[in-house]
Amino acid sequence: MSQTQSQTFSDQLLSFTIPERDCRGRMVRLGPVLEEILGAHDYPTALTHCLAEALVLTALMGGLLKDDGDQLTMQAQSKGGIANLLVCDYRGGELRGYIEHDPSQENEAGASASLATLFGKGHLAITFDIAQSGKRYQGIVPLEGESLSAAVESYFAQSEQVPTRIRAAVKSGPGEVLAAGFLVQHLPEGEEGRERLHARLDHPEWEHVSIMADSLRHEELADTGLPLEDLIWRLYHEEREVRVLPGAKISKGCRCSVTHFEDVLARFPKEERREMTNDDGIIVVDCAFCSKAFAIQD
Repeated sequence: MSQTQSQTFSDQLLSFTIPERDCRGRMVRLGPVLEEILGAHDYPTALTHCLAEALVLTALMGGLLKDDGDQLTMQAQSKGGIANLLVCDYRGGELRGYIEHDPSQENEAGASASLATLFGKGHLAITFDIAQSGKRYQGIVPLEGESLSAAVESYFAQSEQVPTRIRAAVKSGPGEVLAAGFLVQHLPEGEEGRERLHARLDHPEWEHVSIMADSLRHEELADTGLPLEDLIWRLYHEEREVRVLPGAKISKGCRCSVTHFEDVLARFPKEERREMTNDDGIIVVDCAFCSKAFAIQD
């Protein structure tokens, strides 16, 4: 098994492939970056855990992109839930996300609310924006199952027809939040540069990899003393070859700035901008991601 020098890879993606079984995967642990993103809002515990899991999933899926300019966006919308909207995106190692919710319903969430309690009847949209071609690929699935991870697995099965296993873990304590995730996929023959063949969920090569993935425990993922590459070794040490490489370093990626919002507002007609201004002739723009207000002089 080829691997880098042992380390915990906090706030960094780790990629791996199992060539003889046509499988690829990603692992990630988020620590300081996660705390920085979550620190922009005062979320109740259930929403903190939900957003932490969503950020891990976004990083894992974003890590599958090939070029730095490509972007992955995950958006969950609901009716009848505590959370109205969840948005996360990943681009070139930059990660951001937030949850819009009704504060009056916070007490109904409890410490570990179900997906149905958080989102009611909702849907999950996953969008891949490919910079080089300018193409956009989007899949939408119902927000069903026990977790966001289960919903993302459904997305890959239904929209991408790629057998996928995902495991996520969130651990929080006084003044500290950590989240980690594991994703492995079976790539059918023809995936690389040729016409994709039908993916078989019962393919014998995939069955073995999937069973091993299912054995991964929450405690192992969340154990910062256990390097991620050691986890991969635990799962797949019987394989003849497993290739492990460090991926992108993860950072908080809110792209808000006065210049950015000035450029956006410049696209609006003068009459509409005038309606946005306050009595002092200022347009105040709130960034939902970082919870900052920007005063723009029109």
